[in-house]
Amino acid sequence: MRFSYNFGMSTERIKLRDFEIGGDKLTILAGPCAIESQEILNETAQGLKEITKELDINFIFKSSFDKANRSSLTSYRGPGMKKGLEMLREVKEKYDLPIVTDIHTPDQAFEVAKVADIIQIPAFLCRQTDLLVAAGKTNKIINIKKGQFLAPEQMKSLIKKVEDSGNKNIMVTDRGTTFGYNNLVVDFRGIPIMKEFGYPVVFDATHSVQLPGANGTSSGGDRRFVPTLAKSAMAAGADVLFFEIHPDPDKALCDGANMVALKDAKELFEICNKIFKLVRGLD
Repeated sequence: MRFSYNFGMSTERIKLRDFEIGGDKLTILAGPCAIESQEILNETAQGLKEITKELDINFIFKSSFDKANRSSLTSYRGPGMKKGLEMLREVKEKYDLPIVTDIHTPDQAFEVAKVADIIQIPAFLCRQTDLLVAAGKTNKIINIKKGQFLAPEQMKSLIKKVEDSGNKNIMVTDRGTTFGYNNLVVDFRGIPIMKEFGYPVVFDATHSVQLPGANGTSSGGDRRFVPTLAKSAMAAGADVLFFEIHPDPDKALCDGANMVALKDAKELFEICNKIFKLVRGLD
């Protein structure tokens, strides 16, 4: 049985190396939340590369050198930009992988662009004009994460800031909406709404199960619901999936409660890829 969903819109295909984001192949951004060690980066990168190669999925490695919006001053943030970029560069060169990482201040944009193929704008900072403009001027692919406090329609003005900076290599990410009370809710109508802007839409399946501030000095999460949300996003027409993956999430220094274990990634990726192909009528 073949089923093809007519999305009624065309998505700009973004070229990255030898593949296209937003085309007829699923793209996955994945890796540990924050950089903890070179060993963890390498183990995760190698494992995910093998999985995505076997499943014929586009893969971009993700990790953050600094998590600047932690709930507490004592929360782990990462190794910082200089050391973190060196570690990401090793992953990029050793495993021949494209890299996505986030920036928090405009002055970081051009330094990060020396290593990253995609510059990510954190959800809490998505309205910061100077940050968007600086990222846009690097001419790298820019992934704008929708703030938990924004309606999907509001992303159009943020996209325009990057476009007006001379850059149309843009992706937008949904990661749930907060109404307070230490929880996030996903409204899957946001995916087709944001697809109307003409750029690839990413769904962040792991941050969407966060429970912000639920532990008092840190966020909680419930990774049980990651597969449900990821599969639903594929059915809703998302072009790209974002996962935070760790060899041992329960021992992770950051966001462990909502990360997926590396050993579980293949099964999850495989079923998401099947749904991606089904809704597009692909064999």
